[in-house]
Amino acid sequence: MDDSAAVLRIANCSGFYGDRLSAAREMVEGGPIDFLTGDYLAELTMLILWKSAQRTGGTGYALTFLRQMEEVVGTCLDRGIRVVTNAGGLNPRGLAERLRELLGTLGLSAQVAHIEGDDLLGRLDELVASGHPLAHIPSKPVTANAYLGAWGIVDALAGGADIVVCPRVTDASLVVGPAAWHFGWGRQDWDALAGAVAVGHILECGAQATGGNYSFFSEVPDLTRPGFPLAEVHADGSAVITKHPGTGGLVSVGTVTAQLLYEIGAPDYVNPDVVACFDTIRLEPEGPDRVLVSGVQGRPAPADTKVSINYLGGYRNSMSFVLTGLDIEAKAAAAERALFDLLGGKDSFADVDTRLIRTDRADAPTNEEASAQLRVTVKDPDPAKVGRAFSGAVTELALANYPGFYTTSAPGGESSYGVFWPALVPSDIVDQVVVGADGTVTHVAPTPHADAPGAGTDRWVGAVHARSVPVPSGPTRRAPLGAVFGARSGDKGGNANVGVWARSDAAYAWLEAELTVDRLRELIPEAASLDVRRYELPNLRAVNFVVVGLLGVGVASSTRPDAQAKSLGEFLRSRYVELPEALLA
Repeated sequence: MDDSAAVLRIANCSGFYGDRLSAAREMVEGGPIDFLTGDYLAELTMLILWKSAQRTGGTGYALTFLRQMEEVVGTCLDRGIRVVTNAGGLNPRGLAERLRELLGTLGLSAQVAHIEGDDLLGRLDELVASGHPLAHIPSKPVTANAYLGAWGIVDALAGGADIVVCPRVTDASLVVGPAAWHFGWGRQDWDALAGAVAVGHILECGAQATGGNYSFFSEVPDLTRPGFPLAEVHADGSAVITKHPGTGGLVSVGTVTAQLLYEIGAPDYVNPDVVACFDTIRLEPEGPDRVLVSGVQGRPAPADTKVSINYLGGYRNSMSFVLTGLDIEAKAAAAERALFDLLGGKDSFADVDTRLIRTDRADAPTNEEASAQLRVTVKDPDPAKVGRAFSGAVTELALANYPGFYTTSAPGGESSYGVFWPALVPSDIVDQVVVGADGTVTHVAPTPHADAPGAGTDRWVGAVHARSVPVPSGPTRRAPLGAVFGARSGDKGGNANVGVWARSDAAYAWLEAELTVDRLRELIPEAASLDVRRYELPNLRAVNFVVVGLLGVGVASSTRPDAQAKSLGEFLRSRYVELPEALLA
């Protein structure tokens, strides 16, 4: 292999649908890259794309990707940069066709392939009849998409594609596919594939790997516009995470650790092609803004693959009363009592959520600092009950209830909400296909799974570091957990995860010993009655918690103000605990 092939430079230009539009141009023009990737699909995005298509007869794909390609596709073709994206969403064929139209308008020629096979919506009755547990879906779904792996991308690139448009592939597949194609990995190169999965997870959320949403944000240079991340991937699946020279932000062991902890559960990180053992990951600094990711061990993927299903749950509406000054709780009770008296009682709705959000303080120097909010959300299958009938009733109280009455918004109508319902189906029922630029259809061979003959299931755990540093002792001081530890949190369906990491072996020794499930429940009272699962990742000096059911049945229907648990980690860091003074020093 020549030197040019020894390192594959894979860049990210999108972490979600709505991310920075200029990122594609910044990554293409900022320095040498071989692949430009973009992640546009969260669990919620599939529902958003469906709603958009229903409302406008729209596209079902990420329109912003087309705008980005208009700026950079010519340069990509000139420099041999290939593009792989999941912006195809619910309609990868439609996006591929629009790309070909765009290329024609620009006077350019390129091979555009797309992938299909994830959409199971039309097959649900067949699958239910065959005995699959999809029969337990609570309502009629509007989307049902299996998470595809990387081998369709590999086949598309092998067929000469310059641009590969994907539907609901896993986020990590956008990196695994190009790396597996470039280095010629086989389907049982578990460790190399697992390394690429870890790298894909680091890149998938864009600037979160370069200082965005980072606990120690004051250490990040030029956080106003952090550069997007890129990976220099090697043939064994290891990689250096970095960014283009001269861009803002920071790539450090801390920023990479934070992103590795984002939206994960157990250390065994399952993808359709491999299970990446995140507790075997090693991170080492390799100079300014360069972190080596290595040592990742892999195992065969399970026989099942995840299906992301969305169905309409009904209609909802929210109004927030502002409560100011004295007697906050009594004012909230008066408002709530009067409102539901007008509306016929709470039992007249399918669901009612009331939250008294205390942001007030005594003897406040400003009007705003003396105020709290009572947020009332109602849900029901009948849109008329939660529309203007509800918000109008709130307004009727304006001159007839507690003193200082006002609301944060004018009365408004109802909106529909969706429910995310994850399921599993056997991988071998998913028929992933690649559609080439000339319409040729290639069926993607299945990946051997853990139950397949000869796949192998042994796991090597020798890479996990045994940390023998004793738990710090001596005097303690009451201080916020975040004075020593970082955290990153996020959502997975109705569950929330919060990963907490240390920056020294001594701090990790304390974290491992002291931050138990019971202690977490004390620090996050919302979790007190919920199932909390704890996982240790010594190589990352981290402990990850999954709080089951904190978000109800998912982001789209959650009534928490922070429906995606983005701030849960920062809330945890703000809680005061007794910390050894040796760590605080």
